[in-house]
Amino acid sequence: MSSILYKAQEIYLNQFRNSNDPLTLEMEAYAKEYKVPVLSWQSAQFLEILVKITKPKRVLEIGTAIAYSSIRIAKNLKKKAVLHTIEKSKDNIDVARKNIGKAGLEDKIEILEGDALFIMPELDKKYNFIFLDADKEDYMQLFNYSMELLKKNGVIFIDNLLWHGYAAVKKIPPNYRVSAQHIKEFNDVFINQKNLKATIIPVGDGIGIGVKE
Repeated sequence: MSSILYKAQEIYLNQFRNSNDPLTLEMEAYAKEYKVPVLSWQSAQFLEILVKITKPKRVLEIGTAIAYSSIRIAKNLKKKAVLHTIEKSKDNIDVARKNIGKAGLEDKIEILEGDALFIMPELDKKYNFIFLDADKEDYMQLFNYSMELLKKNGVIFIDNLLWHGYAAVKKIPPNYRVSAQHIKEFNDVFINQKNLKATIIPVGDGIGIGVKE
């Protein structure tokens, strides 16, 4: 598998990891064992810092999985702030609820069960911060819905925009060709969105960050 980080750099940066939280480590171990995609620890720490800086009152997450990033976001929210997170997998939802309970964050996180493509058009309130990490073939449509739901000066944070490095190379394994093409097409739209100040940075698997103008 391709990578966007040299091994020596990865080993060097790993020594600066500052999380010894048992639940975080437990969720990471679960994700690795059951092959549930979650944010890299570097991306997760970056996400936490952005939440701390922006102090959003309302956050929308598209793709709960096991609530790994949900919990890391919610821990950094102000007292009255809330996180709504969308997930369609019943198995993931069961695990996510257990993890949220372990974290004691039931009052901060609300899981919206179902397909984001159907849920997002029905949401009637806007958000200060949106985190998109869902099926890559749906990124374009979910992004369009996100832009409608994002408040002016709100931040959007999107994972996997380098897609294991395959968004930037010509030689792509067959099982990644379709998804890599989806990401390439999405990146062009994301960067050239007229009402968004956007960039892509090589953290984790490639993070897109935009501020709505």
